[in-house]
Amino acid sequence: MNTTEFRKRGKEMIDYVADYIETIEQRSVYPDVQPGYLRSLIPEEVPVEPEMYEDVVKDIERVIMPGVTHWHSPFFYAYFPTASSFPAMLADMLCGAIGCIGFSWAHSSVERAGLIGGVTMKKVPTDEKFSVQGEALKKMVERDRRAGLIPFYFCATLGTTASCAFDNIIELGPLCNAAKMWMHIDAAYAGSAFICPEFRPLLNGVEFADSFNFNAHKWLLVNFDCSVMWVKERADIIGAFKMDPLYLKHDHQESGLVTDYRHWQIPLGRRFRSLKLWFVFRLYGLRGLQDHIRKQVLLAKEFEKMVRDDQRFEICAEVILGLVCFRLKGSNELNETLLKRINSTRKIHMVPCQLSGKFVLRFAVCARTTELHHVRESWAHITDLASELLQELPH
Repeated sequence: MNTTEFRKRGKEMIDYVADYIETIEQRSVYPDVQPGYLRSLIPEEVPVEPEMYEDVVKDIERVIMPGVTHWHSPFFYAYFPTASSFPAMLADMLCGAIGCIGFSWAHSSVERAGLIGGVTMKKVPTDEKFSVQGEALKKMVERDRRAGLIPFYFCATLGTTASCAFDNIIELGPLCNAAKMWMHIDAAYAGSAFICPEFRPLLNGVEFADSFNFNAHKWLLVNFDCSVMWVKERADIIGAFKMDPLYLKHDHQESGLVTDYRHWQIPLGRRFRSLKLWFVFRLYGLRGLQDHIRKQVLLAKEFEKMVRDDQRFEICAEVILGLVCFRLKGSNELNETLLKRINSTRKIHMVPCQLSGKFVLRFAVCARTTELHHVRESWAHITDLASELLQELPH
């Protein structure tokens, strides 16, 4: 979908929403369908090729609306109000377009979970490729047990934030299983790449995991927020969170036909994020999503080549997906100054990381609209600023 079609379809969607709100009282406020009704209406797999927008829109009434409880109907008197207004809907569109993640307001979720749970969190040492190997975890577990501690949870990462490194889950998984430790896999960024067969080997060992999460809003063309999580045994989650107040009981909760996700989480509710996935999957198709990921990986590889061709710079970590970690050969202070100058010009924006004690610049291909000429222009800007900086150094 290009900008021209988006303008057209956006206006059509506004009309659909306005008609929906205007006539909502004519709809049955509560759905008259059985649990599982969707299974016969939607395919088992994502389409390989993009579908027509008109077909997706037709399915809103055919597939989605029959199962919807209309919270904004004037005949809805359950629970408490859930606010809605046209100004808020317009602002929500703008929020989606801006797509601000707000990192300066809440991050480092694993460490914070440890603080909330009142448990000690320890970071497992990595190898020269910044990957956790089985032996390192084994030694730490044995040492902690000798000290009277009980290791019960390990968070493995596929595509670390700093360098997009991949922990060796083929080794780590059996170790965690044998030690009765919950192994969660955080694949927030890299998880989307596993729709491409050539990147699937990076996922080898996932069968040992107890839970797995990735952020569709990072790389799968779904705007923030949209995360996907699997658990091996849902009873483990339900057993920890299940609460059944009278006002949430329903006719199907003992039938086994309904998955009550309210028992899986702490939040009181969730937005209809799967609808965004449904639209994106159908309008891009598997091939379109694969093309997007492969293109951004190639752009990162092109940037890596540019860095390697300039003898003043060095690559600091293996480039596997869309992230390149690099730096000027020299001191940490030199690279800190370079990054400050890069960001102060406000032409491009990057953030640093620390790898083996070195201050490193991260170049992540992020935007859907990034093309090779943007990458080349960015590299030219970086090298111009680097040349100016190096000329200022005493000879």
